[in-house]
Amino acid sequence: MKNPAEKKVAGYRDHEKRNALRPPPGFGHSGWSVSAELKNKVEESSRNEIGSTVPTQHQRSSSRPDWKQTHNEERSASSNTSQRSSWHDARNERMNGKHREGRLLENETRLNVWPNGYRVYKEKHTHSTCTGVHILNNCNAIGVEDNGELDEEDHGMNEQNIDIEEDLNNIKIGKSYSDRASCNELPSYQFTASRFDNTQNREATSGIRTLRSKGARSDTLRGHRVSSQLVRVRKREVPCRHDINILTPCFLSIFESLVPTKDEIVKQEQLLFSLRNLVTKEWPNAELHLYGSCANSFGVSNSDIDVCLAINNSELSKLDILLRLADILKSGNLQNVQALPHARVPIVKLMDPVTGISCDICINNLLAVINTKLLKDYAQVDKRLRQLAFIVKHWAKCRQVNETYQGTLSSYAYVLMCIHFLQSRKPAILPCLQGMKVTYKAVVDDIEYSYYDQVEKLHNFGAHNKESIAQLLWAFFHYWAYKHDYTKDVISVRIAGTISKHAKDWTRRIGNDRHLICIEDPFEVTHDLGRVVDKFSIKILREEFERAADILQYDPNPTVTLFEPYVQASTIA
Repeated sequence: MKNPAEKKVAGYRDHEKRNALRPPPGFGHSGWSVSAELKNKVEESSRNEIGSTVPTQHQRSSSRPDWKQTHNEERSASSNTSQRSSWHDARNERMNGKHREGRLLENETRLNVWPNGYRVYKEKHTHSTCTGVHILNNCNAIGVEDNGELDEEDHGMNEQNIDIEEDLNNIKIGKSYSDRASCNELPSYQFTASRFDNTQNREATSGIRTLRSKGARSDTLRGHRVSSQLVRVRKREVPCRHDINILTPCFLSIFESLVPTKDEIVKQEQLLFSLRNLVTKEWPNAELHLYGSCANSFGVSNSDIDVCLAINNSELSKLDILLRLADILKSGNLQNVQALPHARVPIVKLMDPVTGISCDICINNLLAVINTKLLKDYAQVDKRLRQLAFIVKHWAKCRQVNETYQGTLSSYAYVLMCIHFLQSRKPAILPCLQGMKVTYKAVVDDIEYSYYDQVEKLHNFGAHNKESIAQLLWAFFHYWAYKHDYTKDVISVRIAGTISKHAKDWTRRIGNDRHLICIEDPFEVTHDLGRVVDKFSIKILREEFERAADILQYDPNPTVTLFEPYVQASTIA
């Protein structure tokens, strides 16, 4: 029977035997192990390069406490401690990463490249979700690291498929995801196992990049400068710069340059007239309605137009109508006619060779037509809404934060943000049309939509508020940078205020809908315009809001700096 001391030594030995066969990070379920030959070659290489400071497997298992004391004494007594220090720092980094938040993570694993050779080991914890790359530049240790616990972005992730090719001189880690489209993907990484100095470290890691399957997140340098809550609390009380009004003429000139010319509007009407003639020959009772930015008065120059075909034909399905519409348009000498029946909103795309305008036609999307009328009525109440919305949309385009497929916001969402902001000013610049006496009603799919549309009576509604467009632009960015509560609030044009996320049950991710910045649709109240924003792009948005607010506050020439186009950092494929 073993005495306690022998049991302790045996326990160390068994523990180290298990540790010796642990795979690289994120490979918890793969069953991968290092061959005994490779393990012995690695240890021999390590001993030759860093000497006694890297213990062998037997040294660590047989006398771990004594080795630690000896190692510390040798480190303090030696004059050449750079390699020892590097190894010791790497060990500390490994231990610190292993016990994040005071607990172990299941099946978390790492591959470390030591200063002058390889040490391969495996660590088993609570779960495996390989989503990031951890680089320890101070000790040249490189590995793929678990991100901790599953967060809102990681729900629904499937198990990874991992392929490993072992070789002493060339270890390749291949990783592929079979998960949902919005999850990050890591490309294959290749490391050289011989000498791995700082130069090789930089060369190996320079090609690392993170991709989003919808094409957006190849630039990982954005979103890292969002202010802490303490800084936000301090900055939200900062008053606007005293000379802000001298910028108003510059912003108004920018607005005027963005407004479509009369010739463009005439061409749009000409195209709509031609389309009506073609469609009514086939369906006499059908109607064509402009909708979207081209019709709600928020469209910039040289933009495409969106058209809704309103048709009541019980004999044909929507798909049949769409395909028949494409045939009709092809016969009318229109170019690039293409039916997209499987799109989220099925449409027919075309280009008019006479006017040079591109057009998308959808079928019976009448709620979009009602939304268009609501925004157009708001624009007629106070001219500052169009000025603010045009400038904000122009800024978003310059800074590349206006594409939903990249996880940022649509032009429609920015317009709603501007309306809500002007409704919230003291005194208010815009009313809440949906909270006033009903003068307009429409029924779509047996649901009634209504609001007050006699806006000609409201032209003086915001007259008591004397803020200039420069003041409003600064206040808009200042609100979204430092005042808006992203964790609790949903902005709502429908009530001219904010709603709690808990009240709408938008506190967690549901499917692909994330609720990190919440913008309620004024009619389709279950629709969050910010649902496409993920945990990466929300940081980019907030960083850009802060940048804009600070430029307007402190920059000597903000009308130029604010709209500087964002240039994405080059990446190595």
